[in-house]
Formats: sequence, C-alpha cells, structure tokens
Amino acid sequence: MILILGGTTEGRIAASIVDEGEKTFYYSTKGNEQEIALKHGVRLAGALDKKELIRFCREKEIRLIIDAAHPFAKELHDTVYYAADELNTPVIRYERIYPKLDTDVDGIFQHLDYDGVMSSLREDKVRRLLTLTGVKSIAKLKPYWKEKGVQCYCRILDRDSSRELALKEEFPEENLVYDTPDESLDELLKRLRPEAVLIKESGISGGFLEKTAIIRQNKIPIYLVNRPQLKPSARTVDGEYGLRATIDEFLPQFFPLHTGISTGTCATAAARFAYAKILSPSPYVFIDKERIPVILPGGETIPVQIHSFSGSFSLRRIEATVSVRKNGGSDPDVTHGMLISATVSIEWDHTKEMRLLKEGELPEIIFHAGEGVGTVTLPGLGLEVGGPAINATPRKMIRENFEAVIERACVPIYSTPIHVTISVEGGKEIAARTFNPRLGIEGGISIIGTSGIVRPFSSEAFVNAIRKEMEVAQATGAPRIVINSGAKSERMVRNQYPDLPPQAFVHYGNFIGETIQIASELGIERVTLGVMIGKAVKLAEGHLDTHSKQVTMNREFLATLAHEAGCSDETVSAITQLTLARELWTLLTPSELTAFTSLLISRCAQHCQPLLPNGELTVLLISEEGVIYG
Repeated sequence: MILILGGTTEGRIAASIVDEGEKTFYYSTKGNEQEIALKHGVRLAGALDKKELIRFCREKEIRLIIDAAHPFAKELHDTVYYAADELNTPVIRYERIYPKLDTDVDGIFQHLDYDGVMSSLREDKVRRLLTLTGVKSIAKLKPYWKEKGVQCYCRILDRDSSRELALKEEFPEENLVYDTPDESLDELLKRLRPEAVLIKESGISGGFLEKTAIIRQNKIPIYLVNRPQLKPSARTVDGEYGLRATIDEFLPQFFPLHTGISTGTCATAAARFAYAKILSPSPYVFIDKERIPVILPGGETIPVQIHSFSGSFSLRRIEATVSVRKNGGSDPDVTHGMLISATVSIEWDHTKEMRLLKEGELPEIIFHAGEGVGTVTLPGLGLEVGGPAINATPRKMIRENFEAVIERACVPIYSTPIHVTISVEGGKEIAARTFNPRLGIEGGISIIGTSGIVRPFSSEAFVNAIRKEMEVAQATGAPRIVINSGAKSERMVRNQYPDLPPQAFVHYGNFIGETIQIASELGIERVTLGVMIGKAVKLAEGHLDTHSKQVTMNREFLATLAHEAGCSDETVSAITQLTLARELWTLLTPSELTAFTSLLISRCAQHCQPLLPNGELTVLLISEEGVIYG
C-alpha cells in the first residue's frame, strides 16, 4: 500500500502515476481545496501528527510513502521522516525542479529564512513591500509589517480559510490582495508600486521563473526565501519517470508495465560519469553499482546505474571509459541488455595556447562513432554525412550534463576540446536487423531518444495501461481528451488547451487505433489526436499501429498524395528519394505545404473518425518546431 502526501502539482502527478498500478492507495492533504480525480485512490484530509501517522501506516500496512507536499511544509516533512524511521518504511521525496539562479544577473537578494529577510529589509530601508509568499508567511513576517511606517501587502488565495488566517494575525484587511485571473502580477505591481517584492524559492512548477521575470521587467528588487533543506535519507526524484522507476525499485510488482531508458540516456550517463571522473580529485575510485544523475530533455533528473569504469591518465592525455547496460523496460527491443559505452578523452597540445573558460562556457565537444555505432552516409537525417549516427537530442543531453558536471566540480576549465566516443557492444550485428541500412546508417546502430525514456509500446499490457489512463482522464470531467505519441508532442499541444487538467493528456505510443477505440468504448465525446509527421504519413495510409516494426514510410504513397495536393513534378520526384518524413517540412514550398498538410490531415481523419462513431475527432499535425496544423 502507498501513501502520498500531496496538495501540490507534484502530488497530483504522483497520484496519476500511482493510479496506473490499479491498486488501492491513499492521497492525503491538509485541507479539501485541491480538486483531484482518483480512480483507485482514497482521499484523506486533515493534518496528521507523528503518532497519528505511525498508527495510520501500521493500520493500513503502508509499505511506501511518497512525500509530494509543498517544499516549505517543513513540519509535515519532519513528521513524515520521523514516522518513516520508526516504521522502517522507505520515503520517496517528489521534489520540484529548481532553476539555477545567478543573483547578480537576476537582481535577487537571497536569504535562508524569514529572519534574514526582515533584517535585510530593515537594513535596506524597504518600507513598502509586496509579499508573494502566501498567507502562512504573514505570521513569520509580523515583527516587520507591524513596524511603524511599513506598508506591507500580501497576495493570498481568494478563499475564506486564507482570509481567516490573515485576520487572525491582525493583518490589515485592506492590504490583502487576491491571486485571481482578474488582475495579473504585472498589473498588480503597477497598481501598488512596491519598493521590493518578497517571493519563495517555489521551483518551476510554482511559477518561479514567470514571477521573477515580470518583477525584473518592472525593475523592482526581489528578496528570496530559500526552500528548507530536507532530510537527505529520502530518495529524491524530480519528475514522473524518476518517481515511477523508484516505485519499481521499492515495490517491483506494483506496476504491470515498466519503463526503460533510451540508448541516448545510456550514452549520456556513461559520458557524464566519465567526464566527472576526469574532473574528480580521485579519478580511480569506483564503487560497484554506482549511480550517476542524468538530466533528461524535459529537465527531470534520473539516476542511472553504471556497469563498469576504466581510465588512463598522463601529462598529455586523460581518458575515461564507462559502460551502462541498456534496460528497455517492458518493451525490450534489439538493444535491450547491451552495453553502451562512452570514452571521454582530453589531449593537451602544448604547442597551442589554452584559454581559461569563463563561468558558463563549455569546451567544444567532438563526437565520434566507436565500435557498433553507425556512420551517416545519406543526407536527410539532420546529421553530418560521414559523422557518427548520434542524434541531436543525445548530443544536447551530453552537453547539458557536462555543464552540470563542470558546475559541481568547481575546477578551472580550459578551451581544449573534449572528445566523446560512443560504442555499443554487438551494435554492428544487430544493426542489420533494423531499418538503419535503409536510412543510410552503416556499420552499427544509431544513438537515439527524444524524451530519454522508453515507454512500453508493444504489449497488450500497454494497451490496458492506456485504458486506465483514459479512465482517469474521463474521471476528471475534462471536456476533451488529447492523445499524443509522447512527451514531446504533448508539450507542443498543451498550449492549444491550457485549461485542461494534466490527466486529460494521454500517450498512445504507437497504438492510435486502439486508443481511439478505447475512447469510443468509454463514451468520450471529444478527442484530439496530436500526431507528428513521421506517424501521420503512416496513419494517412491506414496503418493504425505506427510502430516501425509494423510499418515503414511509403514513399510512393507520399508521392501520390503530393501529386493529389497539386505539388510540382520536381517536388513529387524528390519525395521518392526521401530518407525521413520530417524532410517534407523543408522540401515543400509554403503553398505546397499548406495543401499537402491539409490533405494529409484529412486522410488521417478519414481512417480514425470511424473508430469514434459517436464522437468528435480533431486531428492536429505537429511540426518539428511545434507549429500546429489542423
């Protein structure tokens, strides 16, 4: 049994993920204000002290606690960790993602606590303050706002419980301002004209970046209360993939399906660990089953286990090789179980001058194809012909993770290039069983990944998981369900439906037909299908399962479609030589693109609409840059 401490965005996501396990769990919040749809969860409301929490966990046989409460709920966190220690129950802390702050650039004055904030406000003679730290901070700031001559405004939620807390502390009611859609933060700042604004380190999900940007635009100093540091014994995650993987670790039988990691994530983990060892004061030390944090494209950090490490160090050259074993989760492909390695090397040429890099700069990274990684021989893949078949996303991941290594290492970094060679054990042999040769990738496999995570796409159990997600989405009462292939397309389509709850977005992977049929069986009346062009060209031909194992792009069909759309003979001829469907975005002229995408969407709808006979289906075609057609 799982207990979630929520009341936050992270709590809502955690509940949605745990709901997929189709087992009873408990979701606890202090109040009743948060609206959340739970299919298998039992809602609890009311604060629990240490004794009550211990009693509840014993009575309900809680085997795992997920602490997804607000980062500033220190008393609750202390209660959770005390109870967990008494019960010997593991705790997962679902933490927010916090942006890196450059206080010199951002104009932010940081403080550890409210006492430090009040001291600085007095020292800086700030007499007109706007606080965005919530109603509970009123009591903590009382010594300041009670001072003569201080005009303090506090923005709170427009609800009775918040007003009661404020008035209980004798805060002036006329100085309460409400967080409502009727007045934006920018409008509020222009109306109140505060000398400074106080905010909390609330993380990305708390709107921290948006708030600080608006405040800086108004050229107002920002005072920041740092989040309290939590007990390090809890396993910390900062996103849905890390949460799911950690639940798998503690309760292996909880989910019927398990996610895996892409070849790109394996390569990134190996490269990051190797580079960290190069910059380490003790590079030869290696602990068996050591883990390395890896930043995924969406900003989430997950731990990846290292399989092996070796290195050589001299005055002229330093090199480290690290291997990670690929885990495909419940959708094992040809690379599942293989060792993916990265060799990171730096060689000093003493005849050339080395420049000490400034903070934030990164040396040039040169990628190479090692044994088992293919070489690009044809254009159209977005990679240099003759270069290694390492896609753009893994390259970007490696760069971002190297930046994180440099930030943690605190050592001088010079302009000497970093060479990264990726290898795959047995990659040359298994490449023959893939479509890589048709794409012009020779000598091995390609290193790929868009989200960094492999969701299971090829089993009956995954279709059942889609059904569970659709049922949860329906339970929210959302007026529309939006189905997407994965995280990338979901991020792009979300802007079209900003008012829908997170549960209303469901990933179909490759099972477009099954997902729409499930929607029909559940009586869902409005469905939006978000599809990128690689899947759209297969769907338009009538293939409702778009997995590359089942169907490949049909150039002849695309050429016929282009001809029907009125494209020129030159364009039609060029389409027959395409390597990847995404080349269509640059191959077609603007007028041809308009006609072609319209016809493509129409054909997709023609095959999908009959699966939703009593509902309305909207098809949105998504470009690589996030432009929506439909």
